[in-house]
Amino acid sequence: MMEQRKKDSQGVEEKVLLIKRVSKKTSGGNYVTFSALVAVGDKNGKVGVGIGRGLEVPPAIQKAISYARKHMIEVPRKGKTITHQIKLKYKAAYILLKPAPEGTGLKVGSVTRVLLDLAGIENASGKIIKSRNQVVNTYAIMKALSLLRKAK
Repeated sequence: MMEQRKKDSQGVEEKVLLIKRVSKKTSGGNYVTFSALVAVGDKNGKVGVGIGRGLEVPPAIQKAISYARKHMIEVPRKGKTITHQIKLKYKAAYILLKPAPEGTGLKVGSVTRVLLDLAGIENASGKIIKSRNQVVNTYAIMKALSLLRKAK
């Protein structure tokens, strides 16, 4: 996982999660492109994810950021944790997210930690089962966060 964070003038933080080099064989040789997976969030309940493709890395990252900003979702929170437990199957991934008491921290792995952090959630525990694909895991977590209901 690449470690690259930026904060812009609107208070939205950007994090590059994955950069892939994609090579396609053609009659003239190899055709090389880059794919970037980026997460954006304001640490106040809004988070988004985007994938961008380009002939070079910077344009791919910019396309991903642009898409992620347009498709941000609102994540309901209860204090500094999620509102309730959620279980979800998305493609090959099984997701389990649970609220945690104050001071626990984020007891989750890989892309889940980044997405919850960008959403402003500081205490949660969770697990991703059966999938090691970062792209699928990212979209599975986004689906789980979109299914959360507001606390009464």
